Amino acid sequence: MRRKIFVVRRLLDEILDELRTLGDVEIYEKSEVIPKRELIERVKDVDAVVPLPGVGIDKEIIFSMRRCVIIANYAVGYNNIDIDAASEKGILVTNTPDVLTEATADLAWALMMAVARRVVEGDRFVREGRFKGMDPLLLLGEDVYGKTLGVVGAGRIGMAVMRRGVGFDMRLLYYSRRRHEEVERLGAEYVNLDTLFRDSDFISLNVPYTKETHHLVDEKALSLMKPSAIIVNTARGPVIDEVALVRALKNGKIRGAGLDVYEKEPYVSPELLSLQRVVLTPHIGSASYHARLKMGKLVAKNIRAAFEGEVPPNLLNGEQIRKSH
Repeated sequence: MRRKIFVVRRLLDEILDELRTLGDVEIYEKSEVIPKRELIERVKDVDAVVPLPGVGIDKEIIFSMRRCVIIANYAVGYNNIDIDAASEKGILVTNTPDVLTEATADLAWALMMAVARRVVEGDRFVREGRFKGMDPLLLLGEDVYGKTLGVVGAGRIGMAVMRRGVGFDMRLLYYSRRRHEEVERLGAEYVNLDTLFRDSDFISLNVPYTKETHHLVDEKALSLMKPSAIIVNTARGPVIDEVALVRALKNGKIRGAGLDVYEKEPYVSPELLSLQRVVLTPHIGSASYHARLKMGKLVAKNIRAAFEGEVPPNLLNGEQIRKSH
C-alpha cells in the first residue's frame, strides 16, 4: 500500500513532485489556515504530515493520527507542534534549518531599511499623486550607516544579520544565552538585554519562541529603548508583547517597527495597521524561491528517511522518543 502524505498548504511544484515519489500527496488547497476539525479528519490515516508556522499540531490532533510516522515541519521554528505529545506517540518531528538563514537575514534588513527611510510611506505618497517635487522636509527618516545594531539571538540568522551590519560600519551588540567567539570575531560586543535595548538604534529579534522568550520585548524593554530606535521581528510574533509595542509607538517611546510575524498570527491588530512608521509583511522571511525550494527538499529528505526506517537528518525529538519508549 502506498504511503499517504498530507500537506497543509500548496508548495512549489518541484517539491510536490518529489513528495509524490514517496507516496500519494493530498493538499489543503485553500488560502486560509485549515480549520482544526478538518485537519483532524485529514490526518487520521496518513503516514506523514507537512505543517507550516501558524498551523498548530496540538495533542488532540496528534492523538487522532492512527499511523503517522513523521511530522515534517516546513520551517525552522517548531513551536506550532506539541513535541511532547508527538514523542509520546512515537512520531518523529523534523524541521528545515540552515537553508533559510540568508533569506531571513535579508528580510530583516529590508524591514530595517524600509522603516528607517520610510520607503512604504514614500511609495504610497507617490502612488497617491502627492509628489510635487523634492521637498527638504519631506519624509525625513533615520540614518542606518554607522549606527548601533543590537541583535537578540546569535544563532545562524542573528549572525547573518550582524555580518550585514559590518558593511554598514555599525557598532554591533548582541545578546544570547551564551557567548559566541565567531560572532565576536565580527567585532560584536556581548551585552546584557538591558544594555542592548538601551544602546541600540536598531534591534533585530532572531530567537526561537519558547517559554523564556515569550514577551521578551515587553513594556519594560520598550521603555529602555531610544525614542529614535527601530525594532524588527523576523522570529516569532509572541516574542513581542504587541499591546505594549502599539502603546510605545503611539506614545513616541520608539520611532518604528518592522514586523514579519505577529502575536496571534494570522490575525494582525487593527492598531498596528493604522500606524505610520510600521512596515508589515506576511511572514515572508524565507520567501525567496531558492530558500523555499531548499526547505521543501529537506522536508522530502526527512520524510524519505522516516519511511525507510532511518533517522531523518533534521530530527528534533529522537532523544524524547527513546525516553518515552
